[in-house]
Formats: sequence, C-alpha cells, structure tokens
Amino acid sequence: VSDGTRVLGLGDIGPWAGLPVMEGKALLFKYLGGVDAVPICLDTKDPYRIMLAVKLIQPSFGGINLEDISQPKCFRVLDMLRTDPEVKIPVWHDDQQGTATVILAGAINALKMVGKQVEEAKFAVIGTGAANVATLRLILASGVPFGHIVACDSKGILHPERDDIAQRKIEFVDKWRICQNSNAEGRRGGIKEAMRGADVCIAASKPGPGTILPEWVKGMADDAIIFACANPIPEIWPWEAKEAGARIVGTGRSDFPNQINNSLGFPGIFRGVLDVRATTITDEMAVAAARELARCAEERGIEDDHILPTMADWEVFPREAAAVGVKAQEQGLARLSFSRDELLAMAKDTIRQAQDMTHFLMEKELIPPVPAEWAREEE
Repeated sequence: VSDGTRVLGLGDIGPWAGLPVMEGKALLFKYLGGVDAVPICLDTKDPYRIMLAVKLIQPSFGGINLEDISQPKCFRVLDMLRTDPEVKIPVWHDDQQGTATVILAGAINALKMVGKQVEEAKFAVIGTGAANVATLRLILASGVPFGHIVACDSKGILHPERDDIAQRKIEFVDKWRICQNSNAEGRRGGIKEAMRGADVCIAASKPGPGTILPEWVKGMADDAIIFACANPIPEIWPWEAKEAGARIVGTGRSDFPNQINNSLGFPGIFRGVLDVRATTITDEMAVAAARELARCAEERGIEDDHILPTMADWEVFPREAAAVGVKAQEQGLARLSFSRDELLAMAKDTIRQAQDMTHFLMEKELIPPVPAEWAREEE
C-alpha cells in the first residue's frame, strides 16, 4: 500500500506514477518469497485515510506492506496500525523495518570480522528518516545500550535540548525519544562530532559525495565500519572511506561490495509471517531475521567485502521465514504452530514453486523478454 509520496530516487510522484514501482515490488515478493502480492496505490496523502483504507481491505489479505510513504506520516501510520486492536493482520513498513533488518545483519557480521561485540559497539547514526529510526530500534533490540548511540540529523546531533524536535514531539515521537535517551556523553555538533570514536557509522541521509568527509572517518575507532546507504550516490565513496581508515564499507548500490539491500529481508520475513498466520511483526521478529541472514553469510564465509548474502542465494529466504515463524510462536503471536524444520520445508517448497513457475513463463515468453535496447542501457 502506497501513496507515492517518497519513491526512492524520485520523491513525491504520486500514486499513478508510483504504481509501476509497486508492481516491481510485488514481483520480488513472489519470486523471492513465494508471496502473492497486490500493488495498491491510494490517491490520498491523508494518513488517516490511508489507515482507514488498510483497515477496510484487511479481510482480503494476510498482511500489509506499507511502501514509499513520506515522513513523519509513515511513522504515525505504521505505529497506529500496529497497535490498533481492530487490525488483525501484520502491518510492515519496508522502508523502515526491511532496511533496518538488513543493516543490522550487516553490522553483526562486520563486527565479527573486526573482533568486536555488537552489545559493546558504539554507533553513529547519520540521518533520522524512516530507515535509520527503525535501524536504531533494532540495534537497541539486539542489546546495544541506548547511550552507545549518537544520532545526527540535518540540524545536528540529537540531544534533550533540541527545541525544534521538542516542539513537534507529537509528530516525531521516535526522534524525541532518541533525544531523551541516546548520546550518553552529551555531545553537541554535527556529523563529525557524532562519528568521533564510533565503531560503526550507519548513514541514510543526504546523497553524496561529500556528506561524510574522509577526515571524519579518520576520527572513528580502529577497524571502523561504515554503511553509506544513500541512493543514488552514497554519502562517501567506498574507496575514500577505506583510504581514510575504514575497514568495512557497505552501500545501497549493487555495483559496490556489501550492498545493503532490503530485498534480502522482506520476502523471507513475510513468508514466515504468513506461514504461521502471525497477527503482527515485532522488532524481535525482525532481529531474528537479521541474525539468520547474518548466519547464512557466515556459513558461506564472510570477508571484508562480502558480509551479506546476495539475492541469488535463494536458500536465505526460507531460513529467514523459519526464524521469523519460530519467533512469532515464542511471542504468542502465531495462529498456527510448526517446528522449525516444518517451517523451513514449507517455505522452501513454496518459494521453489514460485521460482519454477516464473522460469517456465519466461521460457515460454509468456513473460516477455527484456527489450534489447533496455539491456544495452544497463550495460
């Protein structure tokens, strides 16, 4: 479900222009997760009408994925639907929770590579939009103390004296909570000060280059980890970050190592949620998916430039599904009960069928081939 107000790389293009993006997302749901997804674009920017639409259509669906909804509206829509007793199916905002899940998985493995514990690491969070606010929540859920996190937005480090956020704390509930609880050292300043001494920098902010400067990377801890997730251009080029002393660098782009791609998360997570008929998707379920995603990469062998699986590693998705299904049962949120082995077998079978069907349709050209001129443009 989308209103098309924050489409990646395009901004507020509206529901009509946003529909093809949602159709592409539905294809990824089907191919990678065996999930039958239907794109629904709403011709309204009113958060309450979006919430009403979701509530009215829920009898027809097993879950709702919110997509490309601008902030701060996206926070309110997700939080209110997740806590509304009239909503009987899980509601997920992939721009927040999906991205955060994959970032956490990457951070888990990156910290393993440099010999540091997640719970002891210090994090600089650059940008406090949908993705990073959710990332911060998952970092906390994985055991990192709030005080180990320093967050920074376009106006500087978040702290209790940020009057601009205090005046809008009803709209920006999460940001105000970050102001109140993070930044144990009481730092002031901007990105440079937020990154000083950090083990991990997670940036989802203004596209670069130049948003993060190499000299700021030099001020981080030894064996620094940087995830520069802005698209289409990361906040700092990977080679600049490495030359400045970063050991592991990830971006949102497929043409650089360590792509942070939320497509590694949402197909498997939704598969697991649907298989146990879960009533909601909790942060703990997302953390379980992140840990399983990290484990899949570790079993294949992780390196500085390969800390996450790729979408071609299809067995990742059934394993995530099983991990999420087990966690939903542990939390008493599942309507059906299965063992981990049963969930894994079910997910493998469903996803394999979806991929076999897609390949068959492509071979018979019932799904038309990519036009030659498009392929040349990609090259």
